[in-house]
Amino acid sequence: MPKQQQGFTMIELVMVIVILGILAAVALPRFYDLQTDARKAKAQGIYGSVRSASAIAHSAYLVSNDATTATVTIEGQTITLVHGYPNAASIAVAANLDATNDNVTIDTGTAKTSVVSVNGATTPASCAVTYVEATAAGASPTITVVTTGC
Repeated sequence: MPKQQQGFTMIELVMVIVILGILAAVALPRFYDLQTDARKAKAQGIYGSVRSASAIAHSAYLVSNDATTATVTIEGQTITLVHGYPNAASIAVAANLDATNDNVTIDTGTAKTSVVSVNGATTPASCAVTYVEATAAGASPTITVVTTGC
């Protein structure tokens, strides 16, 4: 009695390889762009954090009911205020941002502006949150986010 051999034919193996190749060609670009999406989401998250920290510090200033208040304490951190809002040097502290742990670059190079750039971006200056101090009493700070270069 001859023994029947079982297995895949050459055509079946080729078809499986072709199907896997098509799936890889379709799925790979979607996974490739996830890093860009993650950096954009990170920049948006930092933007929200900076806006919230600014609002919370301003609320603490208003609660003090003292127009001469120059600092507030939030979660044990002293935040320096300008016109009732955090100054550029202390907004990162108010937002609880850490350059090492959050993998960002915090630049307070100019006196009234702070820029938080997401590391790993194609163009770091185009994947950043910019905080500009309030310029006058009653004015709020300008907070912008750019994600075109993430």
